Amino acid sequence: MGEAGKSGVPGWYWVVAIIGLLWEVIGCFAYVSQVGMSPEAFAALPQAQQDIWNMTPPWVTAAYAVAVWSGLAAGVALLLRKAWARPLYALSLAAIVVQFGWTFAATPIMTSIGPSAIGLPAFIFVVGAVYLWFAGHARQRGWIG
Repeated sequence: MGEAGKSGVPGWYWVVAIIGLLWEVIGCFAYVSQVGMSPEAFAALPQAQQDIWNMTPPWVTAAYAVAVWSGLAAGVALLLRKAWARPLYALSLAAIVVQFGWTFAATPIMTSIGPSAIGLPAFIFVVGAVYLWFAGHARQRGWIG
């Protein structure tokens, strides 16, 4: 699998690209689930989470949308071996910073939920940074263009 095939792209590239695309699909599903949540499902959330979601301005929700949908487009671009994967991953990562930056700077998330609130956003940021790096690496290697 480490050998490059006829296309000059190693087999592991496709594994990484597919995993990335699946990750992005999960992000899009989470976004659609959150913005399309029924009033009953919202009422079932812990009060602290309801409070944070209620204070979230529309531009933060828009940043969330940009993060997941540009990430999905970047994942598709990797599979299509297109260089525009990298700027789309950069856009997605910037939107992640805006979304979670606001959440941690402007809400009581650390006092209402605690340090455990950092885990998933930090993981999402790291995955975004790794895929941004990977797209640049793929471009340098000539795997995307």
